[in-house]
Amino acid sequence: MSTTAYLFPGQGSQYVGMTADFAAADPDSRSFLEQADRVLGIPLSAICAQGPEETLRQTEYTQPAIFLHSILVARKIRHLKPAMVAGHSLGEYSALVAAGAIAFEDGLRLVRLRGQLMQKCGTERAGTMAAIVGLDPVHLEDLCREASEAGIVQPANFNSPGQVVISGSSGGVHRAIDLARARGAKIAKELVVSGAFHSPLMESAREGLREALARTAIREASIPVYANVTAEPAVRAEEIRELLCQQLTSPVRWEETLRNMARDGADTFCELGPGKVLQGLAKRTLAGPRIIGYDRLSEIPES
Repeated sequence: MSTTAYLFPGQGSQYVGMTADFAAADPDSRSFLEQADRVLGIPLSAICAQGPEETLRQTEYTQPAIFLHSILVARKIRHLKPAMVAGHSLGEYSALVAAGAIAFEDGLRLVRLRGQLMQKCGTERAGTMAAIVGLDPVHLEDLCREASEAGIVQPANFNSPGQVVISGSSGGVHRAIDLARARGAKIAKELVVSGAFHSPLMESAREGLREALARTAIREASIPVYANVTAEPAVRAEEIRELLCQQLTSPVRWEETLRNMARDGADTFCELGPGKVLQGLAKRTLAGPRIIGYDRLSEIPES
């Protein structure tokens, strides 16, 4: 019998038109989207479906939009019963809702606040990120330590074999790009981002989020949630709370997460939400498991 792992995408997977097909064809989904608008007091469903793209790209809207789309899809998947879940950065909140550790409305408020805090932090402590392809992760960590003489820089996302994103101050990241190119990286390219996510420059956002998490009811997860910070399963409420705090300034260990889920028996990986980013990373990381995804209503089979 197949053992299914749910994967939930993070920032960068958004597109104008998200959730529109659900709202048009399914009254239950339309009601769910209207509920989200009421909870936040903003027209989130309209931003998902109609944009404009400039608004959807703003972190404070991007994060709740992707979260909403992911949970909407998860509500419609009835033929799969996940044995474990994980989410990439923002997607960890979707995973926690799917695992019953956080209520949907609480998760929605948290990701809205998280996006606002990260956007504000990116303005107050400007930084950048870069994609590095073709270097061993251990060597890349050494490279970041060397480049830190020019400013803060550290690995932010270990996405798949040989694909890492680094994050930090402009000086540190630009120095790391130069060193990576000199050491044979296939790609060393600065990314267009609104802040230095998963770096120490997000410290003030982390503290604001910690206060909100302290006020949020978190329950023991019904199935293991593989945490970004450790790449290992977590189920205890207080452990989950602390890992979410650490996540904002720590690397996302996604490659390890996928390997550990496979180690623990997952043989079907299902991405729920916008885009196919995580399916691509899984295909580059794992050989053997079935890798699928659901984004649009027409893709979801009858249960």
